[in-house]
Order: sequence, then C-alpha cells, then structure tokens
Amino acid sequence: MSNNLSYPELAALLQARAGVTVTAGDLEQPGAQFDDFGIDSLGLLGIVGELENRHGLKVTSGAESAKTPAEFLELVNNSLSAKAGA
Repeated sequence: MSNNLSYPELAALLQARAGVTVTAGDLEQPGAQFDDFGIDSLGLLGIVGELENRHGLKVTSGAESAKTPAEFLELVNNSLSAKAGA
C-alpha cells in the first residue's frame, strides 16, 4: 500500500465508511466539494477513524472538517508523511 492516500482509495473509503458512491474522477474535479456528493463531517470522521486504525497514527486535527477532497488528501497525506519521517 502506498504511503499516500489517493483519490481512488478515498473513493473506496467513502463507499465503505460513508455509504456514498463516487468516482475518483469526480473527487478530482477542480472545485469539487464534499457537500456536492452528500458527504458531511460525520462521514469524514468515519474515514479518519479507519485511516487511524490502518496506519496507527493520529490524523491531523481538522481533516474531518475538510471541505474538498483535495484538502482532505493534503491533510491526511501530511500526517502519513510525518509518520514516515519519524
């Protein structure tokens, strides 16, 4: 598994944890927001919890409040990079 979370992995997590079917291409669209797909902070909180369990790390505070997929990936990947460098 990659050290970074990708759009396809995020799409799979959204399906599994938030029950929302969305494609990686949809998430990558410029200006795409989680609200556009019916994803709220509770849905993101479930994904954050799953990532924390998988990687044994605390994801940067605020990831569950991200407004866009790009913002979410940046926050999560920064957390993963910090762990890898530790």
